[in-house]
Amino acid sequence: MQEKLHMTQHPGTNPPSFTSIITGIIDDNIFLKDSYCYPRGGGQPGDTGMISNSDAQVKLLETLPGESIIHPLESVDGFSIGDEIKCLIDQQRRNKNTAMHTIQHIFSAMANDLFEAETVGNQIGEEQTRIDLLFPDRDKFMKSDLEESVNSVIKSRKNVSIHKWDRESILSHDQMRHTKFMDRIPRTITELRVVEIEDIDLCPCAGTHVDNTSKLSEMEITNVKSKGSGKLRITYQLKNG
Repeated sequence: MQEKLHMTQHPGTNPPSFTSIITGIIDDNIFLKDSYCYPRGGGQPGDTGMISNSDAQVKLLETLPGESIIHPLESVDGFSIGDEIKCLIDQQRRNKNTAMHTIQHIFSAMANDLFEAETVGNQIGEEQTRIDLLFPDRDKFMKSDLEESVNSVIKSRKNVSIHKWDRESILSHDQMRHTKFMDRIPRTITELRVVEIEDIDLCPCAGTHVDNTSKLSEMEITNVKSKGSGKLRITYQLKNG
């Protein structure tokens, strides 16, 4: 079983370079004994970077999910099973996605508190992020109220913590958000990773996050688009670009 080191690294910023062993090669994809790379999922893009051994150095394309993380390379020429490799993750890309993901949690929590809106989709990006919200009453939505609430949390220096909780504890907690997807997770997985933003949000999540909201920049909503009855697609970016 591959050790997915991004699950225990917190904060999820400045991922370290690491060495590992190639355990498999399929087409232009390699599989590693262990990896700090974040694989695409939960709306968050996967990591990119560089992978090298004593004979070759190539670009690591966006890492993908699987029982073992898939590491796509521009070419696997010069790499063999059993090789020791060094992986250098693009820290700037990871740090931006980590910040955007943490803001997404705050955004979704505030939309739920203010308007009882449920997050039904999201796509995190380095430059902008979109969130699909389903409202019981869409007419109550106020862009300025949501922006102000999110930025107030960002400025409030709230701690962001990572926990491991069992299913029963997650499903029975009265402040837990976003649990509807859990029926899609195999019952053999008895513990899940839970992200807590102090006094703001508590939900299962495998994504990367900062350790305090003081590490985040303020955001601004740049677009609001109707996506059908009761649903809005809202796009935001960081104020400092």
